[in-house]
Amino acid sequence: MSSRNNNSQILAELHDVTKVYQQGSIQVQALRGIDLVIKRQQFSFIVGPSGSGKTTLLNLLGCIDVPSKGMFTLLGKEIASLSDNQLADFRNQHIGYIFQNFNLMAVLSAYENVEYPLILQNIPKKERHERVTEILTAVGLAKRQHHKPAQMSGGEQQRVAIARALAKRPNLILADEPTANLDSHTGSDIIELMLSMQARYKTSFIFSTHDEQVMQHASEIITIKDGRVEKVSKAGGVL
Repeated sequence: MSSRNNNSQILAELHDVTKVYQQGSIQVQALRGIDLVIKRQQFSFIVGPSGSGKTTLLNLLGCIDVPSKGMFTLLGKEIASLSDNQLADFRNQHIGYIFQNFNLMAVLSAYENVEYPLILQNIPKKERHERVTEILTAVGLAKRQHHKPAQMSGGEQQRVAIARALAKRPNLILADEPTANLDSHTGSDIIELMLSMQARYKTSFIFSTHDEQVMQHASEIITIKDGRVEKVSKAGGVL
């Protein structure tokens, strides 16, 4: 396979990436020389104990934050080269987010919650309707589209959050503990839903999770400890 084809399979690359936060007069080093390559169209999981740096790494991969040092490329774009406005546009175009507390707008219906990011993208009304209808049908909520979050179960709300993220047709979806507020059965259903959505829409998923049931579905597991990548493993063992 040519180098160009190899590069086309790469979602993200991090080389000697360090992240330092300033807390008053104290510098906190959250990430320490991270080297990592993540391929496209995978279920990648970031795991590690509290304070290990996994949330910081997730924020970097989601372009919510930028490295203090080192090189980070996502979808072939060197993130440090982007201005704040360019970075916001890049996030809006390429990245979707799913949160453990759903982050739905209480005053909007399921349909309106999914439609809202498309309005921000200036998608024409007809196309918005087609996308929202398609994705709500895909996640099994076509008959619940006019219900507001308070009228829906936790599992249904998470399905709306998944639909909202996918409606933008992003290259990457970041999910921070997406099953943390769900019972085990509902959590399993949500993971199965995301697997089917990945197969259908060819989207890459990166999760932060402690849920061992969720990790059983991983393409790869990235273990973080003390701000460093301790290991990257698949079902067959360490890579």
